[in-house]
Amino acid sequence: MNTSLPPAWPHCADGAGPADPVGCRGIQVNGRTACLAHLPNTERDAYLTALTPGASIDHRGTTFSRPLLRTLLIALRDPATGTVCSGKALFSYAVFESHADFSSVTFEDDAQFRSVTFKGGARFDAATFKGAALFESATFADITRFESATFKGAARFGSATFTDTTRFEFATFEYGAGFESATFKGAARFDSATFASFTWFESATFERVAEFESATFKGGARFGSTTFAGATRFRSTTFEGDAWFVSAIFKDGAGFGAAAFKNHAWFQETTFEKTVGFGWATFENDAWFEQTTFESYVAFGSATFAGTTRFDSATFKGSVGFGSATFEGDARFPSAVFETADRFGPLMCAGQVVLSGAVFGGPVTLSFTARRLVCRRTRWSATAEIRLRYATVDFAHAVFEYPLTIAAEPDPFVLTDGSELAETAFAGAPGPDVRVASLRGVDAAHLVLADVDLSVCLFTGTVHLDQLRLEGACTFDTAPSSVRWRRWPPVRFTERRVLAEEHHWRANQPGAVRGWNVAVLGAGRAGPLQLAPVYRALRKAFEDGKHEPGAADFYYGEMEMRRHAADIPRAERALLTAYWALSGYGLRASRALAWLGAAMFLTIVLLMAFGLAQDTPKQTATGTVPAGGGKVTFEIDKDDPRNPAGDRFTGERFEKALNITLNSVVFRSSGQDLTTAGTYIEMTSRLTEPVLLGLAVLAVRNRVKR
Repeated sequence: MNTSLPPAWPHCADGAGPADPVGCRGIQVNGRTACLAHLPNTERDAYLTALTPGASIDHRGTTFSRPLLRTLLIALRDPATGTVCSGKALFSYAVFESHADFSSVTFEDDAQFRSVTFKGGARFDAATFKGAALFESATFADITRFESATFKGAARFGSATFTDTTRFEFATFEYGAGFESATFKGAARFDSATFASFTWFESATFERVAEFESATFKGGARFGSTTFAGATRFRSTTFEGDAWFVSAIFKDGAGFGAAAFKNHAWFQETTFEKTVGFGWATFENDAWFEQTTFESYVAFGSATFAGTTRFDSATFKGSVGFGSATFEGDARFPSAVFETADRFGPLMCAGQVVLSGAVFGGPVTLSFTARRLVCRRTRWSATAEIRLRYATVDFAHAVFEYPLTIAAEPDPFVLTDGSELAETAFAGAPGPDVRVASLRGVDAAHLVLADVDLSVCLFTGTVHLDQLRLEGACTFDTAPSSVRWRRWPPVRFTERRVLAEEHHWRANQPGAVRGWNVAVLGAGRAGPLQLAPVYRALRKAFEDGKHEPGAADFYYGEMEMRRHAADIPRAERALLTAYWALSGYGLRASRALAWLGAAMFLTIVLLMAFGLAQDTPKQTATGTVPAGGGKVTFEIDKDDPRNPAGDRFTGERFEKALNITLNSVVFRSSGQDLTTAGTYIEMTSRLTEPVLLGLAVLAVRNRVKR
């Protein structure tokens, strides 16, 4: 109220003069010309004597001494029950010079204390407000007590100032409670208070301790833009409606341990300047911590998040504690910044953990039991280890400048107290295998994969894939097994490691056989031209790891992609096709041996039919003896082998043909007498069969070499 202007009611005006033309602003007592404080004693006594319990009173602007207030309350006391009972009570702009004791008073109607000044202590403990309790802009200069007070109507404390300790322990607010822009300069204690309807603390300021331990907010609780300068405690607090802490500032430690958020929890753009703890807290619906700043240690140990949890663009400047936390929905940390966090987890997430766009500034170990981990464009500025169970990892376009390891954890994570992390959400899962879904856009020069499943992993677009390190049992998808019928002839794919992109490409080819997986998410249009260098890089990675049999599979895949690529000349494709058909690119010993056997069988048949002579040609020696004696010169001639006639397929001829063929395999001449056709058959055999034998030996070597 502007003190230079008269109030809106007929006022006492006692003490008015040139210095204060308004004088006393207390409302005139009904039928009198002065306020209660300035009435003559006889008139005051008459007024008080006329009051009955439950009577309405109007003492706006009146100045009360402690004895005067006591006298007024005695006049309103019910002699039968001893309870002070007032009807409508109007005290707006009143001044209480000393201690004001309204303990156990019952206000049957509205109680208005707007802009009241309590210069001493104010006690409303166990008071009952059956109508609205209006304390907007009131000033409480000393200790204020509303312990066990009951507010059945609206309670309004907007813009009120509490200079000293304020106590609302066990108070009950059955209707809305408003503390907007209120200032608590001393400790504010709301422990075990019950707020049955909506509660407003928006833009309030708590300069010292703020305690809401075991309080219950049955309606929405709004603490938006509130400033907590001292320690804040919401331990074991229950929020049955929405909990709204948007843009709030916590300058000292804040504790939400064992708090229960039964509806949405909003902490967007909130700032925690010191340690904050949410240990054992329960979030039964969605929780938003978007753009929240944690400048010190934050603890969510053993917290439970039943809905989606969002930490989008949050900043963690200190360590983070999510040990034993449980996320029953998704846990989203896109674009979050972890400046110095050295450990994240172990935690369990029944949905997906999203770290896309997040930044880790220091060495860190991540331990998750999760359905899926998404790390698209995540950045690590130091060494990192990601240990997982059950998860499928999307690592597309992740950036890391130092060694980073993704490893499968075979056993449940062990917590600091020696117990195992609960994995109730995965009770029916077949196994804790970890699958990598994509490495596209990743520079794999510093990447280590250990004991992970790469059967669905997308590799096209990965940089420095040849420097990828694979440790332990890293598995890939395989080609369809057994014989597959695709019109004619039947098709058989030999078992080998196959990339997911090749599965997708082959499954989309015209006339594709069953068994190739077409449902490869995100495979796009990757074809032989793109896959050949991927297979080549993985082959080198396996070779560098001294895993020759594994490298052989990727060499086979590389050659297959080269053979099917559209940019190679026909002659080269024909050569590769022959190489594939004869020996599986020098990797299929059975195929080369089969061809060798077929070639030997054909050679034997041809030799028996056309190559072996009918009989062994006879040699004839002729010479002339000089008449006078001397040296005799002989000319030895041998009959030409005759083409066979009659029965050509005899045991004797088979034995000879087999001998010739076996010698041809090892590139030796048998010395047998052959027909002209047989000579050419042997030459052809000596050219082809050693090559086939060499391919078979090469294939065996590639499989057993280490």
